[in-house]
Parts: sequence; C-alpha cells; structure tokens
Amino acid sequence: MITPKPLCLELIQKHKPSYIVYRDKENKNYKTDAKSFVENCKTIDTLRCFLHQDIELASELNADGVHLTSLQFNKIKYAKSKSLEVIISAHSLDEVKKAQELGADAVTYSPIFYTPNKGEPKGLEDLKTVVNSVDIKVFALGGIVSRKEIEEVENTGAYGFASIRYFS
Repeated sequence: MITPKPLCLELIQKHKPSYIVYRDKENKNYKTDAKSFVENCKTIDTLRCFLHQDIELASELNADGVHLTSLQFNKIKYAKSKSLEVIISAHSLDEVKKAQELGADAVTYSPIFYTPNKGEPKGLEDLKTVVNSVDIKVFALGGIVSRKEIEEVENTGAYGFASIRYFS
C-alpha cells in the first residue's frame, strides 16, 4: 500500500502496489484533488483506491474504500454500510481484534520500525504475534524505507506493508 501526495503513475508502474491511499491533511483543495486521484486510480484495474478518513467523500467519489484513523473505530460499521472497504490504523493487539470484530477489512499496524515522532517501535516479533492472533489482513506500517525492512515484514506473515518514505 502506498500513500503518495499526488498520484504518480511512474511510482505505480515501478512498484505495482495493490492498494493506494490519498492522504493530505493540509490540502485546501482536498476534494478536487481526491476526485482526480480516484479517477486516475480507476484507470488501473489492479489498484484498490482509498481516501484517508473521509467516508462521505470516499463514497461520493466511488473510491474502493477508506483508511480510518485509530480514533474512528466507531465509524467502521457506517463506512461498511456505504459499501466501502475499511482499513483502520491500529497500535495494539486489542485494537486489531476490535477492528476485526467490528468488520474492518484490514488494519495498518504501527510503528513496526523507528519512525520519527511515532513512539517506540513494535518490532517484528510483536507484528508476528499480531498476525498469528487474528484473521484480518495486517499491513505493517512505520519505518519501512528499504527492501531490507520489506523482506523482514514478509517473513512475519503480514498481508503487506504500507509506507510513505519507501515510495518517495
């Protein structure tokens, strides 16, 4: 899963992600840019297109899903009622289990490796424990900046990984 600022087709062609999230907390033209993002994503059959936090806009623009923050667990069922796939941020095994119970399709679990201003890394053993304790898809997130971290995450059985810096 990647989270680029503008949809960069060159990056998509190079990395061939299955999921992509549009996240830009400071964009005053978010709705317009999100519309363009979704339209561009829809030209790539193998790409699942998500918007960050905004359930209504994701539904309106016909995005595949929404990526919710760890403060939006109470929004999972509503997003599902809008026929959206739901990925939610989680930071503990209890949160991952809660996401699964509430019907989320996947979680981003973080931070796995050191990431500036994101707290103590969970580490690979913790990630492996989470993955082996639930049936929900788990994307590792946080500090994944090179092929080395990707290979280490793959060895845990995680569904995939999410990153901003790796794809920058």
